Amino acid sequence: MEVEPPVASVERDFEERPSRRAPSPRRDRNGPTSSSKQSAPRGRDTAVAKPKTEEEKQAIAKAEYEKLLTMRSGGTYIPPARLRALQSQITDKTSKEYQRMAWEALKKSINGLINKVNVSNIKHIVPELFGENLVRGRGLFCRSIMKAQAASLPFTPIYAAMAAIVNTKLPQVGELLLKRLINQFKKGFKRNDKAVCLSATTFIAHLCNQQVANEVIAAQMLLLLLHKPTDDSVEIAVGLTREVGQHLEEMNKQIALAVFDQFRNILHEADIDKRVQYMIEVLFQVRKDQYKDNPAVKEELDLVEEEDQITHTISLDDEIDVQDGLNIFKFDAEWEEHEEAYRRLKADILGEGSDDEDDEDESDDSEGDEEKQEEKALEIKDQSNTDLVNLRRIIYLTIMSSIDPEECCHKLMKVKLPAGQEPELPSMIIECCSQEKTYSKFYGLIGERFAKINRLWTELFEQSFAKYYDTIHRYETNRLRNIARFFGHLISSNAIGWHVLSVVHLNEEETTSSSRIFIKILFQDLSEAMGMPKLQLRLKDAELRPFLGGLFPHDNPRNTRFSINYFTSIGMGAVTEEMRAYLQNLPKPALPAPPAAADDDSDSGITRLTPDPLTPDPDRAQVRVRRLAPVLQIADARSPELPQEAKEKRRPEVGV
Repeated sequence: MEVEPPVASVERDFEERPSRRAPSPRRDRNGPTSSSKQSAPRGRDTAVAKPKTEEEKQAIAKAEYEKLLTMRSGGTYIPPARLRALQSQITDKTSKEYQRMAWEALKKSINGLINKVNVSNIKHIVPELFGENLVRGRGLFCRSIMKAQAASLPFTPIYAAMAAIVNTKLPQVGELLLKRLINQFKKGFKRNDKAVCLSATTFIAHLCNQQVANEVIAAQMLLLLLHKPTDDSVEIAVGLTREVGQHLEEMNKQIALAVFDQFRNILHEADIDKRVQYMIEVLFQVRKDQYKDNPAVKEELDLVEEEDQITHTISLDDEIDVQDGLNIFKFDAEWEEHEEAYRRLKADILGEGSDDEDDEDESDDSEGDEEKQEEKALEIKDQSNTDLVNLRRIIYLTIMSSIDPEECCHKLMKVKLPAGQEPELPSMIIECCSQEKTYSKFYGLIGERFAKINRLWTELFEQSFAKYYDTIHRYETNRLRNIARFFGHLISSNAIGWHVLSVVHLNEEETTSSSRIFIKILFQDLSEAMGMPKLQLRLKDAELRPFLGGLFPHDNPRNTRFSINYFTSIGMGAVTEEMRAYLQNLPKPALPAPPAAADDDSDSGITRLTPDPLTPDPDRAQVRVRRLAPVLQIADARSPELPQEAKEKRRPEVGV
């Protein structure tokens, strides 16, 4: 049995036991060997921390950002403010972390623009889309637009129109999109995935309608779907034909006939569901109605001219590289050079200068301006008109990329026109207007604003009126009509003076069919814009009378009648009232006296060798009597009922 020690002895042993507590590693900052510093009093360190260099700060920020990107947070929330602050510290464009940040921003921007596009704002979205680096992000663009289209098939025409616009400037993007869609269709067809095949065929059909893809690919897909018909394959083929049928009928009639013959055989011979048979019958009815409810391209989405479109021809049998590596981030050692190249390409596409460039680039531009000033001494004169062609292209792209007249005028005012090239701006505005299918008031408002900004532009547009009127016979009717309505808008809005009409001489000798059509459309537009009463008052203005003498001539009654008949024939006889009154008050011309024979002979200086036919000749009279005697005797024999006196009257008297 053990005996417990008394409490006093236990306390004594505890007091006599030495303290052997080990120092805490957290507090021991100088290691276990420095015993002198272990006994130092606790408190604030006397040593001052060294300030970190910029490189060290960049390295710390990069490491922390890389950790946030690669860690599996498992639900850990990272405040956006902290993330933005961390990203703002990374400014080295050659670093992998900065490029990853730019890649993520590019992906979000492209995806956001594609998701919010619709019919009404597509013209606004496309310039913003070109503002992003679509060359670097073409894989992201194709993936986002395919995903958005598959989620909402009714929006396929809008996505196809957007892809068509991008394809005109960046054909490699349109080609990659088409390759991925064909590859998606082939995979879906092998896996019997109806949804994938339906979305891919619908998208390809509208790309064919926009002439991004050749119609041959649509024909190959249709023949593949109808080769071994099933309910699903025939349903997909019917949907594809409804979308692309009108385009096939226009571009290749033989392919359309072959496809509908195959549908007819399936309808009569194949064992398919009643629902699918009804779909084929409806398709034939749609074809009979000439696809009035399924047009190839809707008017509001017809945004690309045929000559500007680039068509890609890819077959189902071709080996296709979809370039999946473009979907993921890759470090680019020449990142800044590639970004600068796309910045120049974007300026060429949108017709903009360096307005949207960063502040860092502005310093580079200032240095570049100094270099240009130094190189002015070595300037070489270009004889190939390359500068003129580039100037016209910049003006054209600026006009085409503008949404409204105010924006267009603002951009055009920033275009630097070389000395002596100012007339190119009005000329390009008029040429762009003439190339439209129908007249657009957009161009008239641009011309009006420029003509009212400065007297220089007013004079240039007035000179353009005279130039285009003199050469109007070179233009076809549609372009002629647009030019006439453009100048009609400028004259009716008083942007240019009415005195420009002095170049018009309305008579039979100095007008052509083209110039008469031009005058007709011009005055009809003036009448529509101002109203006939105001137009009449304007034409009667005393200050304008000297300039309207060619339109309403008073110099020659023949020209006056021509002008009256012309304006009456075009339904504007009201403007001819003064000319009619003038014509009625003209004195009747006297009959001209016959010229004297002596004067004629003296004027001509030619001696008359033959007798005058008006002077009777006895010898010739006797010959006529002998020739006419038998004829007169026969006539007298055939008319026995006439008395002798009448017969005598019928015989001609021949002067002797």
